[in-house]
Amino acid sequence: MRPVLAFDIYGTLIDPHGIVLELDKLIGKQAREFSRRWRDKQLEYTFRRGLMRQYVDFSVCTRQALDYCDTTFGAQLSDADKQHLIQHYGRLPAFADVGPALEALRHNGMQMVAFSNGTAGGVRDLLQQADILDFFSDIISVDEIGSYKPDPAVYQHCLSRAGTKAESCWLVSANPFDILGAAAVNMPTAWVRRDPAVTFDPWEIRPTASIEQLTDLISVVQNHE
Repeated sequence: MRPVLAFDIYGTLIDPHGIVLELDKLIGKQAREFSRRWRDKQLEYTFRRGLMRQYVDFSVCTRQALDYCDTTFGAQLSDADKQHLIQHYGRLPAFADVGPALEALRHNGMQMVAFSNGTAGGVRDLLQQADILDFFSDIISVDEIGSYKPDPAVYQHCLSRAGTKAESCWLVSANPFDILGAAAVNMPTAWVRRDPAVTFDPWEIRPTASIEQLTDLISVVQNHE
């Protein structure tokens, strides 16, 4: 059985810090740190809600994290500014290596699914505007079961939707918490180290493979077939 490749979206295929240019227009030199904190807080809110069993969809976590950062940084963004930023979040760019990597994987007959904390509709729109939607046979969202990564139920849902077993489904992600979550249910994992400053968590669990560029993924998967 050929493997299924389940791709995380935000931070792996799509650059969440593509918002920095828009932030720079609104808050200037704080833009990059604001973007980093926004992303960190967004994920923190998903972790909290997953543990609390108080699910709201990803767009709510994103907006609440923006509100938090606005207050923390004293940015004094207007409602119109915030709405503009949220709309731009739906038009974030793909990383430069994504198109070539996905094309090579498709050429080699790999089945690929998008697997995200985002809602299916939001992810579909995001992938469409980045011109990479057609590479995926399905979009699998945590919204369908009302929890968040790294809840084991989320990965089991992905396997069920993809119609495959854990050992035959690679989780491809730039987020260490996502890699750990998938590995905990025995999925092989490929960690895309988008930021060389990021250290993988020093747990007893390690990625099956670590790559610097998404274009390295095809050789990794082929070597494990």
